[in-house]
Amino acid sequence: MTSTSKIAFPKQSQPWPGLASEMTPRPDHGESSYVGHGRLTGRRALITGGDSGIGRAAAIAFAREGADVAINYLPAEEPDAKEVIELIRSAGRKAVALPGDLRDEAFCEQLVANAVTELGGLDILVNNAARQQSHESILDISTEQFDWTFKTNIYAPFWLCKAAVPHLAAGSSIINTASVNAYDPGENLLDYASTKGAILIFTKGLAKQLAKQGIRVNAVAPGPFWTPLQVCGGQTQEKLQKFGTETPMGRAGQPAELAAVYVLLASAESSYATGQVYGASGGRGDP
Repeated sequence: MTSTSKIAFPKQSQPWPGLASEMTPRPDHGESSYVGHGRLTGRRALITGGDSGIGRAAAIAFAREGADVAINYLPAEEPDAKEVIELIRSAGRKAVALPGDLRDEAFCEQLVANAVTELGGLDILVNNAARQQSHESILDISTEQFDWTFKTNIYAPFWLCKAAVPHLAAGSSIINTASVNAYDPGENLLDYASTKGAILIFTKGLAKQLAKQGIRVNAVAPGPFWTPLQVCGGQTQEKLQKFGTETPMGRAGQPAELAAVYVLLASAESSYATGQVYGASGGRGDP
């Protein structure tokens, strides 16, 4: 079980996109704690941002629940991705590494095609990769930055879902990572929060479209979780040191604490849940 102790995070900074392996303290993705129970046996999953953070926790859990897993990540994240690939394989499942930049529509289409080919089909799509940069004022957000955030956070899930749906059969699941910022936007995360709000509505609308095909679409809305997003520009150094302390629980979450949520939404156990948003925000009262 992951530690639930209250941690003070030291000042630290990494260039974008950051590596979990270089964070202090290192995040807990369930590497030594998650135990599977066969809930995803024989399933095939594609997870974006699967090298670190919440995506990594989901990848480890899916593999230990019996799924074969393909992960997408940026080439700069290769050191973290290699660890995940080994963890998937050590669970006895097929692991597929598919690096590349999701801001490109053609790459997103090829990513799904490659995952389908390598895995022999697709049952689960997790749209998790995100860009988050702290800006105190709208005047500090350039059009280039705004475009980068939107292309990564909402265009990519749109392109990936569009490419994946023809391959998904009844019983398949799409899971999008939204955020507490979709409900309570941080004043320093204007563009990021806007994309997370879009993901929330995108999830609910797509769920209605795909329900008749037996494909479920849900989202997870995490609060403050200790991931590389926070140390490569996602928070100011001042906010970083107090990260998570504003929650009723008084601490940030560890990625391992969300793994079971993604498993639940991917599995037949949530067969009557679609268009839902699962919140995990340390008691802040969001969905």
